[in-house]
Amino acid sequence: MAIVEARGLTKVYGSGDNAVIALDHVDLSVDPGEFVAVMGPSGCGKSTLLNLVGGLDRPSDGQVIIDGTDIATMSDTQVTRMRRRSLGFVFQFFNLIPVLTVTENAALPLTLDGVAEPVARSKATEWLNRVGLGSRLGNRPDQLSGGQQQRVAVARALVTDPALVLADEPTGNLDTKSADEIADLLRQAAEEWGRAVVMVTHDPRIASHAGRIVFMRDGKIVDDVRVTGDAAAVTRAAMEKAGLL
Repeated sequence: MAIVEARGLTKVYGSGDNAVIALDHVDLSVDPGEFVAVMGPSGCGKSTLLNLVGGLDRPSDGQVIIDGTDIATMSDTQVTRMRRRSLGFVFQFFNLIPVLTVTENAALPLTLDGVAEPVARSKATEWLNRVGLGSRLGNRPDQLSGGQQQRVAVARALVTDPALVLADEPTGNLDTKSADEIADLLRQAAEEWGRAVVMVTHDPRIASHAGRIVFMRDGKIVDDVRVTGDAAAVTRAAMEKAGLL
């Protein structure tokens, strides 16, 4: 069973002559353990899709079904609870709290959900060890490199054991080596830890880490490719086919 399904997902901003169709009847399904990259030019609807799937915005039409439940039927309180417990988010600019330690940042989704502090810290420590930051637990974000800060963000996204991780340009603020490490970590989250991962990226090299690439243009999905063999070559060929090169 798919972790997330978008059915006829549409988002229109404005009305009448000023209406802008950001997303146009998009269908997308992602299974547990899948790592899906979403690519396309600026303004094609990538981030809008991610925001709707993550319950950060409401669609104009269509459905987003997560773990069998249409989030359009949920109240704002229920959506907030669902985001906190069933979804993990990784953003381009890390969004760590400067005055908190690495452990406190990673534990934040649990503490906000009322989990006892010792339990939250223990769970955060477990995930920080998994992402390679076991020696930096007491540091604050400004004592870490950009790649290390993003690792904290990945641990924070995974600390609640979410079914789905959404990553919006997670490597866009990193050097090449750190970017590859974060992409590999997201692939590990899917392949080894069983999460469904959807990542928006503009970088074909980073997209090639995924097992599947969805290409968007003008608010629509124009291609959906399984990555096998030479990932970089497959990515480039699919981009050419989709008219993105």
